Amino acid sequence: MEGGDILSNTRRFIIGIVVLLLFMLATSFNAIISFITDYKWFGELGYQEVFLTKLMTQLRIGIPVFVILTILIYIYLMSIKKDYYRKVSVVHSGISEKRVNQIALISSIFLSFISSITLASNLWFDILRFINSTDFKVSEPIFNRDISFYVFKYPLFGKIYYMLISFIIFLAIITVVFYIIMMMLRRPTLIDVNSETEFSTNQLNMDNGKKIFQIAIRQLIVLGFVFFVILGLGYFLRSYELLYSLRGIVYGASYTDITVTLLKFRAMMVIAFLSSILLVIGAKAKNIRLAVAGPVLMIAISILGNIVAIAVQNYIVSPDEISKEEKYIQYNIEYTQKAYGLEDIEEKTFAAEENLTLEDLKNNEETISNIRINDYRPTKLVYNQKQGIRYYYDFYDVDIDRYYIDGKYRQVFLSPREFSHDKVRPEVLTFINKHLKFTHGYGIVLSPVNTVTSEGLPELLVKNIPPESSVEGFNVERPEVYFGELTNDYIIVNTKEKEFDFPKGETNVESLYEGSAGIRLNGLNKLLYAYRQGSLKMLLSANITSESRIIINRNISERVSKIMPYIEYDSDPYIVLNEGKLYWIIDGYTVSSNYPYSEPIRESNINYIRNSVKVVVDAYNGDTKYYLADVNDPVVNTYAKIFPQLFTPMDEMPEGLKSHIRYPQVLFDIQSEIYKIYHMEDTNVFYNKEDEWDIANEKYESEEQPIESNYLMMRLPGEEREEFILSIPYTPKNKPNMTALLIGRSDGENYGKLIVYKLPKNKNVYGPMQIENRIDSEPSISKEFTYWNQQGSRVIRGNLLIIPIEDSLLYVEPIYLKADAQDSLPEVRRVIVAYGDRIVMEPTLEESLERIFGKEDEIPSLPRPTEPTIPSEESNDVRGLIIRANDIFERSKNAQREGNWAEYGNLIEELQGILNRLNELNGTQNIDGSGE
Repeated sequence: MEGGDILSNTRRFIIGIVVLLLFMLATSFNAIISFITDYKWFGELGYQEVFLTKLMTQLRIGIPVFVILTILIYIYLMSIKKDYYRKVSVVHSGISEKRVNQIALISSIFLSFISSITLASNLWFDILRFINSTDFKVSEPIFNRDISFYVFKYPLFGKIYYMLISFIIFLAIITVVFYIIMMMLRRPTLIDVNSETEFSTNQLNMDNGKKIFQIAIRQLIVLGFVFFVILGLGYFLRSYELLYSLRGIVYGASYTDITVTLLKFRAMMVIAFLSSILLVIGAKAKNIRLAVAGPVLMIAISILGNIVAIAVQNYIVSPDEISKEEKYIQYNIEYTQKAYGLEDIEEKTFAAEENLTLEDLKNNEETISNIRINDYRPTKLVYNQKQGIRYYYDFYDVDIDRYYIDGKYRQVFLSPREFSHDKVRPEVLTFINKHLKFTHGYGIVLSPVNTVTSEGLPELLVKNIPPESSVEGFNVERPEVYFGELTNDYIIVNTKEKEFDFPKGETNVESLYEGSAGIRLNGLNKLLYAYRQGSLKMLLSANITSESRIIINRNISERVSKIMPYIEYDSDPYIVLNEGKLYWIIDGYTVSSNYPYSEPIRESNINYIRNSVKVVVDAYNGDTKYYLADVNDPVVNTYAKIFPQLFTPMDEMPEGLKSHIRYPQVLFDIQSEIYKIYHMEDTNVFYNKEDEWDIANEKYESEEQPIESNYLMMRLPGEEREEFILSIPYTPKNKPNMTALLIGRSDGENYGKLIVYKLPKNKNVYGPMQIENRIDSEPSISKEFTYWNQQGSRVIRGNLLIIPIEDSLLYVEPIYLKADAQDSLPEVRRVIVAYGDRIVMEPTLEESLERIFGKEDEIPSLPRPTEPTIPSEESNDVRGLIIRANDIFERSKNAQREGNWAEYGNLIEELQGILNRLNELNGTQNIDGSGE
């Protein structure tokens, strides 16, 4: 009979294990599929070790923790059982002692499994950062610890602390629960049992509940002892939190924090340790007052400490704040500058004289020739309307870069022509079309920022499908864009269905993918990826063969984040043309929120940032490389130790790509925002905010808004050649005049350097809004604006650019005219130049400069339209003729004022011809150009 019971129990045990395994498989099936398919994808990129780092680390942590916890918890539960047997007389039930031990073992395994999984999944990366931490070689001033302790180690200690506290509380609950289970399995004589009910419904009365607690008290005291010891260690850790305090006038530990709160934490730490001892002594002596004396004292010290802190802050610090907080303000300034890379900004004085001459313009010809008269926002509209070719193509963004064009260093706009599935009608976007046919975009459009056509639109140097280049060195030999910003869907290549390549007349050109990207759909791969993508059609399609390949994670932002999710990435990747191929460059940032005394970014906890990584993605093959751009950043050096397979030295980046890296706008904007306040290094000036700055405002279109940082091409004062820079102007707080200009450099050995040009404080240097207001008040300009806005069009004011030349500042603002008609495009119609007290507006930059500095043949050669920018006398465009007549009339008045009577006569004669033409057209057209 016993043998049959054993066999039955064994069978039930095996069935239970099988059911458990099947349950775990069912609940983890999707995770298993994702793991396998992701592993194959990382393998395709050559980053298997990067992918396995997480898993292997979790196993190295989780398995030992699981084994150790299982043993410890099992021993602990066995000690509870023995203690239970020792304290009570029991009535044995039908359950054997072996089964009780099995319950304890299974409980231990389950609890250890949950705990080890939680610990390994939450701490694996923190542990790797701890082990591989790199010193900053900078110590904070309060505890004199290297910054690496706070960035790489302190976060791990904090997480371990909270996990231990949670585990102790959880273990206390388990202790009580296990005692209850023991009472149910081994009923003690001290428990009242109602004989008329079944065992499963026995009720414990209040006295028995107290006796359960009395039985469990020894284990609970042990847990309480450990709890208070850990709590004491927690107060030791909390001392470091003061370095991130918000109490004082600046971020970081203040006078009150150091003199009061720090002492309170240390006192609480000592009392917590004392409480653990008093708890044990009080329990043994059965003296409840002694046992709870420690916790009561901790509460009292906490309340008293808070009261003292408030009193010190209000009655000692506040009356003498600058004296008491001076050194802490200095710490905040110093460490904020270090955290944002502002400590090495080169400060230069800029005289802002008004002595610029024609000779100076000639000496700065490249700067003048690179002045931007196009804006990226209207350019995007032009690209999409003029070069979209088909409705399904989209220029998602316009990027700013620089290239050598005909041997000259030029700033350009460029954008890839991507295929947007969102623009295709749902009924057309079948499985075949979406994943096999419409697989890629095609080509780029490129235009210089400093020239426009006769219509006032960007001059396209690379355009059309297939790409056509009007300048040497811009042939796009591999124009297909398989990886981009709009490539959000997986595709399958090398199928029986040819891919759509590009439209040609009434037909389409088709092609097959010749690149290396993708995972072959042979064997089980087809089943795995069909399940992952939730596509039965992939599994059943006859077009997909064993040679077909699936390409996933094609969106470049998602792609780089999936490979390395511990870096923050720029939201504006930019396309680069190099040796006939297209590449994406994405800036990667290492960040931290644990840099002591550093002011966090507004609406964020981040208070440390470096642009330490440049990621390059091949737009055709999807090859993704991470280049180390800042070898002095301890954070990225730590990551390089953790993922040695991932990072490549910057020296190995091809020169053609390296020449296109740029100072990232995101980092520059963060730095410029912080620098508004943290350029002040004198603590008294800082405290009183005497020299606080603002980012200058401008009028864009017709709205006042903060100036965006602008990429420009210029020769900085004192430098020998032109370079690609990023700039932003400052004004004093709540004042319109300009006080400084911050420059970020992008070229060669100067990459990453910051310069601030400080302007004289003893005279007014026009700020952007002062120039904008002067433009509005200039009679000839405001009159034209009013006229244009009343003629079925509206004036759009472009970015106001501030160009330092020699010791002077030149202000340039392009003026767009946009018709009210649907789908009309903004056209560059005028360029305003301001210098000193003069403001002029002419059809071209060259003419505006002529008005101020000299005649056309004396001005450096500037790109200009080859056709008139407005209609000639023979034109039938009534609206255009009216605009031209108004323009000639204003120019004639200027010629009259300057005494240039020959030009005045020519302009009046030309005006007469246009008026005559308008009279001729008056009988056949209305003023808006329509028939009678």
